[in-house]
Amino acid sequence: MGRDGRMDAKYVVGPDGRSLTLADLPKPRKTRWVWRRKAEVVAAVRGGLISLDEACERYALSIEEYLSWEHALAHHGATALRATHSQDYRPH
Repeated sequence: MGRDGRMDAKYVVGPDGRSLTLADLPKPRKTRWVWRRKAEVVAAVRGGLISLDEACERYALSIEEYLSWEHALAHHGATALRATHSQDYRPH
């Protein structure tokens, strides 16, 4: 594990089953979030490609926003990351 808390992975498995490297991640400060990009960021953090802090800084996310993506993905699958369905999967 690196000094910043991540595992220093060279790649992780992305949401589509392909290898995902740092170069494959969405560009920093992305403003349009589609479900696939959200799932890529979650896979990168979970797999140790980047740390949670790096992801939040790189994409101007709050920890709560990232955690909501992670929760939606884990409990409801990738369709829960679609903006049109976000209310359907939000905890009450």
